[in-house]
Amino acid sequence: MASFEDFKLNKQLQDAIAEAGYKEPTEIQQRAIMPILAGQDIMGVAQTGTGKTAAFVLPMLMKLKYAQGNDPRALILSPTRELAMQIDEHIRLFSVYLDLRTVLLYGGLGPKTQKEQLAKGCDIIVTTPGRFLDLYLEGDIITKSLKVLVMDEADKMMDMGFISKIHRILEVVPRKRQNLLFSATMGELVRKIAGDFLAFPTVIEVTEQATPATTVTQSLYDVPNMKSKLNLLQHLLKNDESFHRVMVFCKTKTVADNVFHYLARKHGEEQVRVIHANKGQNTRINSINAFKEGNIRILVATDVAARGLDVSNVSHVINFDVPIVIEDYVHRIGRTGRARNIGDAITFCNPGEQYYIRKIEKLIRQPIPILEVPEGVFMEPTGFEERQQIARDIDAQIRKENPDFKGAFHEKKHPRKAKSNVGTSKKGATGIKRKGKAFKKR
Repeated sequence: MASFEDFKLNKQLQDAIAEAGYKEPTEIQQRAIMPILAGQDIMGVAQTGTGKTAAFVLPMLMKLKYAQGNDPRALILSPTRELAMQIDEHIRLFSVYLDLRTVLLYGGLGPKTQKEQLAKGCDIIVTTPGRFLDLYLEGDIITKSLKVLVMDEADKMMDMGFISKIHRILEVVPRKRQNLLFSATMGELVRKIAGDFLAFPTVIEVTEQATPATTVTQSLYDVPNMKSKLNLLQHLLKNDESFHRVMVFCKTKTVADNVFHYLARKHGEEQVRVIHANKGQNTRINSINAFKEGNIRILVATDVAARGLDVSNVSHVINFDVPIVIEDYVHRIGRTGRARNIGDAITFCNPGEQYYIRKIEKLIRQPIPILEVPEGVFMEPTGFEERQQIARDIDAQIRKENPDFKGAFHEKKHPRKAKSNVGTSKKGATGIKRKGKAFKKR
């Protein structure tokens, strides 16, 4: 399919596609749209940033066509609020000339407004699993008319502990329906679980699983500690022409806040925002919108933003920390190099994170090139506490591979203590001689 016209979509969709600036379908769109229009169950695996959302939204809109009744006919499940909002944006973008009603549901906000929207009637629900079940159990959602069930980022859905909620949802939706699963990574476990609700699916694997987009240039710096990472980050960000729109990923909320405060002092708070799970929903939405609109240069985030955040022309993704969930590496770096644009992904790695780099390289089936730290970047000495923590992390990693490994922090009995235990049947810890071999109850 050389153009979207080849899919024989209706004129309303064609006009919306043209206005949105979509010219040529990506590979996942070329291979998925026609089978979805034909009603097949789909399991789609493609690199992040290659147009998976449009691959299921366009044929779904074509099939629904116009508003009908009060109850939803399509249900789209997302693991995070941010991804749900992104999907909702795509639907509204492509359905601008269609008489279809979409309702976006997620937690973190009071349900009153969402209940009012549902009461007005809808055709499509985009939601996180927890909020959907809450509103369904309260009687606000009727599922008998559902014809299409979509799971985006299905592997993350399983990873985040949603499997029990997914099975509960599958119990309350009609058995006769079309199922669509899409993700950038799809492990064997997900394939087995997917077997519970996919009927003879068409598997569309555009690229090998967990393959980073070819438009992203990857690189790695070996950096000994937190302070040195901050020094290197500041050095790179001095080049504001090249690093004009940057996402910085951290593994914890605490690290993200620390990095944010450091960058805010260096570049001004008007240039930097931070988002993580402790931030309120409105704060997260405002920060993401400010980044999208180019009002801020740097967005610091945890993996809450690793998926579903579609921002054009992100120049660089910087992994301040190596992700422990190695699949998240692919999703993090997929925030740049989207829609055939080029981008750079830079990772900082301390000795305690090299274990995960080896795992990531095995996952993506390619080495990450190591660069020399630029001259002028001061590598701070590692403090005692951080050095101890890195040593503990390395011990834990070795123990994963070898359960018999005792490690540097294995407690050994002091020889003097061991010697003093001799003959304790006659002498207690206080050294007082006892009668007989054991204590007698009085």
